Amino acid sequence: MIEIDGMMGEGGGQVLRSSLSLSLLTGIPVRLTRIRAGRARPGLRYQHRMDVQASGRISHARVEGDRIGSEALYFSPGTVASGSYHFDIGTAGATSLVLQTVLLPLAFAAGESRLHITGGTHVPWSPCFHYLDWHWRVLLGRLGVNFELDLAMAGFYPQGGGVVHAVLPGGARLEGLQLCDRGRLLRVRGLSAVANLPEEIALRQRNTAMRQLYELGCEIDIAVAALPAHSRGTVLVLLAEFEHSQACFFALGEHGKRAERVADEAVDKLLEFLATDGAVDRWLADQLLLPLACAGQPSVLRTSEVTTHLLTNADVIRRFLPVEITLSGALGEAATIRIVPR
Repeated sequence: MIEIDGMMGEGGGQVLRSSLSLSLLTGIPVRLTRIRAGRARPGLRYQHRMDVQASGRISHARVEGDRIGSEALYFSPGTVASGSYHFDIGTAGATSLVLQTVLLPLAFAAGESRLHITGGTHVPWSPCFHYLDWHWRVLLGRLGVNFELDLAMAGFYPQGGGVVHAVLPGGARLEGLQLCDRGRLLRVRGLSAVANLPEEIALRQRNTAMRQLYELGCEIDIAVAALPAHSRGTVLVLLAEFEHSQACFFALGEHGKRAERVADEAVDKLLEFLATDGAVDRWLADQLLLPLACAGQPSVLRTSEVTTHLLTNADVIRRFLPVEITLSGALGEAATIRIVPR
């Protein structure tokens, strides 16, 4: 059994999710203490409890402590089994984080899996659905993890009610990745979308972003759409496509937040990335670390920024797997990441 202090690193839900994924992948039981102890509402919240329950369901795990507010958890997995699973968070908790917890273990399992996850699809502090589909899914495909995603219903904070479907063929075999040079910027494509709000808001988001991105001197194409949803919200997603890589950024609307500010936030994130020599954005570097640690070959990535999430993920991975993870830069700096299985 591996003991994990939930206050290590960034001290949030990342410690829990990475520990669950690694326990599923290795079959090693894990005991977590002080889960999210430094947060305003410590312990498991609804989304974290679903991370645990989803992990338990796909592996018939023995679980102790999976209740709201719990700061201690024991998780002992069985064999991960493919199948059809329905996970309902019950709040606007992030469907993306539940998906990211169970996807890699199910990708390795024999046989097809189908997931139906209900909750928030476009909520603060987590990857939105379009980031997952346009970016995370594509890069995982380059590693050998192929799957399909579908947005049946968008779910914005605080109402939630979104529905995401995922189909994984199973039997994945991961390869290493060498991605240190993104190459020339080829184009930027995007989506400005609203749910149960006037289209004029989406047009203002799009037009503001188009004006700011014009000076990049490449093809810019931002579509406007209305998303099916029970909730109200807006999102602007930008995907920068390079010769060898891509990077994705988004911003969400909220009550009292002007459409122009939404556009400014998304564009600023893209321009900040372009000012670095990163081949992948800071969020993707964190999300690729675990799959690359499970690959059979060494990998090298150039990230635009070292984050606390990245450092935390590296620390948790080292507890479970015989892998060497080194970073050339410090927190907040661009860095080259090397992942070498031992």
